[in-house]
Amino acid sequence: MIEPVRLRIEAPASSGEALRRSILATVIYADLFDHALTREEVHRYLIGRAASAAAVAAMLDNDAELRGRIAPTEDRFHLKCRIQLANIRRQRLAASAGLWPVAKRYGAQIARLPFVRLVGVTGALAMDNARQHDDIDLFILAQPGRLWLCRLLVLGVVKLAARQGYVLCPNFFLSTDHLRLSERNLFTAHEVVQMVPLERNPWYGAFIEANGWVTDFLPNASARETAGPGSTKWLAARLAAGLLSARVFDPVERWEMRRKVRRLRRRLEREGGSVAFSEHECRGHFAAHDARILAGYRRRMAEYGRRIR
Repeated sequence: MIEPVRLRIEAPASSGEALRRSILATVIYADLFDHALTREEVHRYLIGRAASAAAVAAMLDNDAELRGRIAPTEDRFHLKCRIQLANIRRQRLAASAGLWPVAKRYGAQIARLPFVRLVGVTGALAMDNARQHDDIDLFILAQPGRLWLCRLLVLGVVKLAARQGYVLCPNFFLSTDHLRLSERNLFTAHEVVQMVPLERNPWYGAFIEANGWVTDFLPNASARETAGPGSTKWLAARLAAGLLSARVFDPVERWEMRRKVRRLRRRLEREGGSVAFSEHECRGHFAAHDARILAGYRRRMAEYGRRIR
């Protein structure tokens, strides 16, 4: 498990100093993704401290010491040496706009499959920070006891999308009877609050409520708006779900889990990463992207923490 990351800096002497450091931490974290933040995003994703939007805006606009570290370009805030991020933001907004219809189309197909309870977009696209050919990361809530058969069906849609030149990456499946995440750190907290659910249904609210721990890291963040209306399961999907939910298919679920876990563990040996495989969860964050981000954040905070009061 990756060690939880919090603000590891000396206790501030005042509330103004604390807010200044939290804003800087927020901009530093976004910089690791080449992402410049609007003032609304700085407030929403403020790390480690609850504050009003007005207080954050006043600090951004008026604090001379903070302005020595960060700067606005086209009303998007970035580290002072990273003015190019404003142009990158424009490019990625355009690329993301092209990917959202794809995510919604295939996400709607996945949502109608047996055992699927919720589909959400995560990763770069959820923040409108995707590049033109980026994967579309998906988070899926599944019916208890059928997570691995659910994953198998979802991979059918993944292959269909691949034939059209699109890369769907459903890298996180979670059973609805185990909604509270086992991995709890700043990276995971961002993934939770940044996720955009592709339909309206009660499971998104239940997932957010079960993971109230995210406010320890991002106290201002709240649930996201859905990207579309609720979906209706196909009749065939409802019938298939009813049939495959029978206990006689429990051995098939266990066989599929064992088969895929063997393959995924071999991939883990090759690539490394942060993963979890069980009857309740399939989290396949390979190549240790989250660990690299958190390590980079620690280094940056150590560096800037020595410079700012």
